[in-house]
Amino acid sequence: MPEDSAGLTWKLIEQARERIADKVSVTPVLTSATLDAQAGAHLYFKCENFQKCGAFKARGATNAVFALSEQAALRGVATHSSGNHAAALARAARLRGISAYIVMPDNSAQAKRAAVSRYGGEITYCAPTLAARESTARQVMAATGAALVHPYDDLLVMAGQATAAVELLEQVPDLDVILCTVGGGGLLSGTAVAARTVKPAVRVIGIEPAGADDAARSFRAGQILPSVNPDTIADGLRSSLGVRPFAEIRRLVEDIATVPDEAIVRAMRVLWEVLKVVVEPSGAVPYAALLAPGLALRGRRIGLVLSGGNLDLDRLPWSAPATH
Repeated sequence: MPEDSAGLTWKLIEQARERIADKVSVTPVLTSATLDAQAGAHLYFKCENFQKCGAFKARGATNAVFALSEQAALRGVATHSSGNHAAALARAARLRGISAYIVMPDNSAQAKRAAVSRYGGEITYCAPTLAARESTARQVMAATGAALVHPYDDLLVMAGQATAAVELLEQVPDLDVILCTVGGGGLLSGTAVAARTVKPAVRVIGIEPAGADDAARSFRAGQILPSVNPDTIADGLRSSLGVRPFAEIRRLVEDIATVPDEAIVRAMRVLWEVLKVVVEPSGAVPYAALLAPGLALRGRRIGLVLSGGNLDLDRLPWSAPATH
C-alpha cells in the first residue's frame, strides 16, 4: 500500500498503468465538427463511457484490487457506491477470483444494480445518505473481514483513474484545457496530477452540478465543506469530496465551475444526438459547462472526459420527469 504522506505521485500512476494494462480498455477520443462550431472551440471527447463496466471507475477499482497482497485479497473487497464503482469493483474482484461485498443506496439506478449482480457482487442496500453508506460498509467489513476499496478517497484508486488523462494526452498532446467531472474527486485529482505532470501548461478545470456543489465551495474556502442533501440528476456526483483527492485538487486544479441540471440534460441529449454515444448525466457534466455561460474557452483545444454511460434507458430525462 502506498504511503499517504507523498500524496498521489507519478510513480503510482505509472505502476497503475502497468498493473491494469491488460484488464481495461484504451478508450477512443471522438470529435465533431458540429459541436466544435457550436462551442467555438476544438473539442476532444475522451469516451470513458466505452470503458469496461461503462465508466472510468474500472481503472481505479482494478488497480486497487490487483495491488492487494495475496493474504489481504483472500477475504475479498468491500465498498459503498451508487453504482459505477460498485460494478467496477465487482468486475475486478471476479477477475482476481475473490469476493466483492457492495453497499448501494436503495435509490441506485436499476441498470447499475444489474451490472453489479452480473459481475457477481453481493449487494447490501442502505438508505441514500453518506452516513448510512459508511456505517453499512463498516458492518459488512466487520462481518466478512473484507478490505475496503473506497470509491475515491484512496491513492490506488486515484492512480488508476489518472491513467485516463495519460491516455488522453497521448492521443491529443496539444490540449490547452481538460474539463473533468468532480464528485468525490478521484477522477479530477488523478486527472490533475497526470495532466500537469505530462504537460505542465495544461489547465485542468473541475465541473460539478449546481445541486451538489460541495467541491466548488470547498475549493473556494480552502477546506472541505461536506455535501448536505445533494439534489442533482447526476447520481454519480452526489458524493462528498474526499480528503486525499482534495489535497491534489487544491494544488493543481485551476477552478471548479458548476452547471444546473437543465444544462446537464441538454448536454446529455446533444451528445446522444450529435456524437451518437450513450452518456449518463454525470458523464455529460463537462460538456454542459460549454453550454452554460461562464467559461471563457473560445478557440481553445479542450479535452472533455465523458466519465460514464450507465443509466436506466426507460427513465431518460427528456422522456419522463426526473426523480432523484
